[in-house]
Amino acid sequence: MADTVTKAVLEGGPEDLPERIVPVDPPGADLKIPFRAGYEHFRQTSRLQETEDGTFPVYEWWERTELPG
Repeated sequence: MADTVTKAVLEGGPEDLPERIVPVDPPGADLKIPFRAGYEHFRQTSRLQETEDGTFPVYEWWERTELPG
């Protein structure tokens, strides 16, 4: 069976996020990226971006949640 995991380009959020191209499974789902003491949340846009690895949907940052503690 072929690999069906899609990748996405992350836009916005912290400038020092370690990755800007990440896997999305299932495609179209909101992303919750662990970063520092919380999560950065990204939502899919209608835009696509060409990269060296292919053309992927753009996900925009929309909020951060902190982990308790």
